[in-house]
Amino acid sequence: MTPARTWSPKRAIVVVDAVLVALALVAVPFTTDATGRVLLVVLAALGALWTAHFAVRRLTADDTGLTLGTLTGAKHLPWHEVKIKLVHTRRLGREVATLELDWARGDDEKLYVLTPFDLGTDPVEVTDVLHALRP
Repeated sequence: MTPARTWSPKRAIVVVDAVLVALALVAVPFTTDATGRVLLVVLAALGALWTAHFAVRRLTADDTGLTLGTLTGAKHLPWHEVKIKLVHTRRLGREVATLELDWARGDDEKLYVLTPFDLGTDPVEVTDVLHALRP
């Protein structure tokens, strides 16, 4: 049995987001403008959602398949239902690699696209590991 491998956004991003949310909340009582208070609370709420989104482990691979983490829960994708594809896109003079997981079960299909930001590392490395783990 191969140990599970996991990928998620870098911890530093989550920490910075959490600190910014805390700073926005600390600033609320010191703001004399009512509109400013509302904006700070809205900013803190959106920042908290953003932080929660990036705190979730994005991808786990084990012998049974892949598990994708989202805010609404985890979705398990058995190996035989997933096609793994590495896609290179050129935008603004820069080439970016993304990992595409094409899942199909009967008539139900979904395409999951994971970026370097989502994985916390280069998708090329993740793709190599996934192909090595795949039975």
